[in-house]
Amino acid sequence: MERRRIGILGYDGVTAINLVGPLEAFANSFALGQGGQEIACYDPVIIGCASDQFSADSGVTFRAKFSTNDDLTLDTLIVPGGRGLLCEETSNRVAEWVKANAERTRRIASVCTGIYGLAPTGLLDGRRVTTHWQFAPEVATRFPKLRLEESAIVLKDGKFYTAAGATAGIDLALTLIAEDFGQETAVRVARKLLVYFSRDGGQEQYAEPAALDVSVLPQTGELNTARMEKLVLWIDKHLGEDLRLDVLAKRALLSKNEFIQQFTARFGVPPGLFIKNLRFNEARRRLMSGRNATEIARSLGFADPAYFIQEFRRRFGALPDDYQRRFGSSPAPANLETEDVVDELRELRPTTKRLEGYRRPRITSFTTGVRRQSCVSGS
Repeated sequence: MERRRIGILGYDGVTAINLVGPLEAFANSFALGQGGQEIACYDPVIIGCASDQFSADSGVTFRAKFSTNDDLTLDTLIVPGGRGLLCEETSNRVAEWVKANAERTRRIASVCTGIYGLAPTGLLDGRRVTTHWQFAPEVATRFPKLRLEESAIVLKDGKFYTAAGATAGIDLALTLIAEDFGQETAVRVARKLLVYFSRDGGQEQYAEPAALDVSVLPQTGELNTARMEKLVLWIDKHLGEDLRLDVLAKRALLSKNEFIQQFTARFGVPPGLFIKNLRFNEARRRLMSGRNATEIARSLGFADPAYFIQEFRRRFGALPDDYQRRFGSSPAPANLETEDVVDELRELRPTTKRLEGYRRPRITSFTTGVRRQSCVSGS
């Protein structure tokens, strides 16, 4: 079996885990021969961008096997993220080299802010991409031709792959290994590294719930802009009240149809979805502070706790009690009222057997993507 060469770019200021995570996954990828012996699937190499020695932003020093001056044939190229790529000189150098070698490279990928090395090439224009949720607003603004889906962990569009931050580089590597040598091989690697082969949910479960700020929402020339902004600020303070469309339209002094039209033009999404997003964003914040899930659901206008629990899991990849244990600042309280509902929902979790042939639906951001609608609309 011919080993596939994976090139991982290195530069001063790279984030070590963005580089080492994929490197370890590929280095631990073996196919089983007829006699049961392990055969290495890949030849992972580090390529120095400016020289054969560079330092990560954590201070770790790496020595590359090759440099960008060498004539290399790669199966796959990965650009890891790091503070160094926020420097225009470094990002331009990386972009020029990637563009020059793109045609003869089967796959090209980025991890986290590695997208700053790919986006300037123009090769990602019009393509679905992701990056770390913290950098998504700036990426969407700086590169408006990208179709940014900020909640995704890993995205593929053609020969290009993009991944979120930190350990998402391992998710990316497992995706590529599964494509090349099958899911069984990728699962063996995941077990060695003590990680999940496929995570539940997207980045939104990790992102910090942000307070509403109308100043960062897209600007439009629509009438009643100031009135709409005041209404949204009022909504944010009254999420547990009756927020039906006719009630809000009356408060905005508009007909129902005019209200829907002008609200959607101003904020990029219909008012019903906008309000639901705010409610679930606030639900995450309250769960993190230790509040009871049933109490949260009712205080935010969800009359049916079972609907709240099921919709929460659909959006964030975890039941409220699981989310609270992962991200809360205090132990999750007993939730006796919905205990039966939670047990029923747990039964719905897909088993390994059910996952055969299963394709997870596309994950998009619900709570933080509204202000980016103007950057990706029409793409």
